[in-house]
Amino acid sequence: MSDCCSVNAKPSVPVVMACPVNGARSKRVDLLTVRSLVRQLPLGMPNTDYYFCEAADCDVVYFAFDAQAPMFRRGDLLVRVGSKETEDPIPVCYCFGFTRSDIENEFTVTEVKAGNCACEVKNPSGKCCLGDVTRIVKRKLSQESEPRL
Repeated sequence: MSDCCSVNAKPSVPVVMACPVNGARSKRVDLLTVRSLVRQLPLGMPNTDYYFCEAADCDVVYFAFDAQAPMFRRGDLLVRVGSKETEDPIPVCYCFGFTRSDIENEFTVTEVKAGNCACEVKNPSGKCCLGDVTRIVKRKLSQESEPRL
């Protein structure tokens, strides 16, 4: 499995910051992730730390530790940001192209164990998709076990 699920600690910048638009708790993301997923990077893109805002009600996806650096919104990305989407297809696993509805029929653990994960360059959060996949499967299973009226 790749190292997409770990966060390298940098003592000079916080791991978590508030989104400057909505105040949501946002985690640091590797610059590689930002550079891989932003549609068109500005000339002279600064080498600064970026954060991922996953709040559904906020159009901002990436903002920088350095307030002078560019901020990137949903429309600036090459992919749809699953945590911000409300209409299908809602992406969940970017490495294998699984959507929220696919998760009802598929599971990615086999692919992750096979070492096919590349979340650090495909997932906007820069983190492994497996946690999101697991949450959706559990949610779906709990919905199925609820009595229907």
